[in-house]
Amino acid sequence: MLWITVTSPSFFDGEASFIGRLLSCGVDIVHLRKPGTAESDCARLLDALTTEERARIVIHDFFELAGPYGLLGIHLNARRSEIPAGYTGHVSRSCHSLEEIERWKPVCNYVFLSPVFDSISKQGYSAGFTPEVLRRASGAGIIDEKVIALGGVTPDNLKQLHSLGFGGAAMLGYVNALSELPALR
Repeated sequence: MLWITVTSPSFFDGEASFIGRLLSCGVDIVHLRKPGTAESDCARLLDALTTEERARIVIHDFFELAGPYGLLGIHLNARRSEIPAGYTGHVSRSCHSLEEIERWKPVCNYVFLSPVFDSISKQGYSAGFTPEVLRRASGAGIIDEKVIALGGVTPDNLKQLHSLGFGGAAMLGYVNALSELPALR
């Protein structure tokens, strides 16, 4: 199962070190998501990471940084919804319906489906799918190894995600609320 974390939307002191610790304790990929920030601030954070760490970063919004920094790839969302012309690298995308999953899975390395559970970081943002809907989607092959669960994901619900056939789990609120990072593997 793929382990992904998504950065908090704002920058904080020691963030590069925090990302390095995430990657060293078992996280496979870190999504750099900083909506409403400056490209130069994202570049400054990337400058503070090692080459090896940058190779495990997927960037949201500032796709132009992917090549020069040797990033793993880009993430499509409502703000940047199309693959740039000529781009041939790793692509992921946020999806909020099963129809979006079916549309984008063939052209992406993986897609996020959210919110699978009640959100930790967005108060009042409830699960978008019942357990029965998720079971049926799994049985129909919509949920598979290319679909990553996002929204309310914690270690307590990983077995459930695995049994539903998700290819991985992405965490934002849970990880950002930790005072100490556990080993994930």
